[in-house]
Amino acid sequence: MATPGRWKRYLLTAAGLLVVVGILVGIKGAQIGSLMAMGKQMQASGPPPEAVGSAVAKAENWETTVAAVGSISSLRNVSVSNEVPGTVSKIRFESGQIAREGQVLVELDASVERAQLASADARRELAGRTAQRSKILAEGNVISRSQLDEVDAQFKTATTDTAALRAALDRKVIRAPFRGRLGIRAVNVGQYLTPGTTVTTLDAMGGTFADFTLPQEELASVKVGMPVRVTLEGAKKPLEGTISAVDPTIDSATRNVKLRAAIPDLAETTRPGMFVNVQVITPEQKAVVSVPATAIVHASFGDSVFVIEDKKPGSPGMDKTPDGKPVKVARQQFVRVGATRGDFVAITKGVTAGQQVVSAGAFKLRNNSPVVVDNTVQAKPQLEPHPENR
Repeated sequence: MATPGRWKRYLLTAAGLLVVVGILVGIKGAQIGSLMAMGKQMQASGPPPEAVGSAVAKAENWETTVAAVGSISSLRNVSVSNEVPGTVSKIRFESGQIAREGQVLVELDASVERAQLASADARRELAGRTAQRSKILAEGNVISRSQLDEVDAQFKTATTDTAALRAALDRKVIRAPFRGRLGIRAVNVGQYLTPGTTVTTLDAMGGTFADFTLPQEELASVKVGMPVRVTLEGAKKPLEGTISAVDPTIDSATRNVKLRAAIPDLAETTRPGMFVNVQVITPEQKAVVSVPATAIVHASFGDSVFVIEDKKPGSPGMDKTPDGKPVKVARQQFVRVGATRGDFVAITKGVTAGQQVVSAGAFKLRNNSPVVVDNTVQAKPQLEPHPENR
């Protein structure tokens, strides 16, 4: 049986436990109340604003162009080859050098032809002297006129045979048909060549062109004399030229028409076959509203931009940041994009000139997100950017 002293200790212990529990409950209640008050305060102040860059949509007049891809071609490009069979006896050029018109490139063995030519020259000289003597004898009526005619015919035949052998001998020498840059040598000394064997290639110097194709629906908007802008891969600046020829027929397979543009200022390092971007500049100019390309948010449900607007009076959230910058709202606006030019893109629907749009940091925004404009670090867009290679 418990004594009165033991019961008293039990009661004191229970009272102490109740006091401790009450204190803990009070502390937790105060913490929960503080968190709830903080949550209500944060709900009232809204989410923190995002720092973004901005740009103003501008009304501009853009030149209209027709874009295409093409390749460089020279004024003349031929494969230098032999007309007659023979064995290579001498090679008088090096790969890649500049050849003048008529320069000897390759000589074929012509020892037989030279011997035949020497024999023919001897017969022609004898026939010539015989013809002179016969003419004197004919004037003295020593020989008949028919004999003189026969001697003259023999002299003419000998002369013709000599000319034919000289022509055959000349065909044993391969020459450059015009001034240009030679390609890689494709033959060696001692090699037997059948007629038409390629010795090397020859590209004419100067007068370089860019060949490209356009769809048939663009044929009505292009004509000879129109300016073009040609950009080589890796070049810092495009080159100017003009359309020099339009093919009169259209490819039945691709429905494209071939065009050629004359590019007078191409460097000597340019080679035929190099890839180029071509823009045909049409005389019309089009009024557009342009924004930086970084302002466009691409998504599967459409393209959009964030238009920066002032906060409405009484709307939740802070009006200024702790450092005094005004807080604005970014409203998502769906747009229809058009042509691009440099770092800019044309907006055909959805944005008007003068509106301020988010040009940096749009990927982290939602509709009606609070923003703070900071244009101190964003890159400046350009119509003709020329970034440096690193």
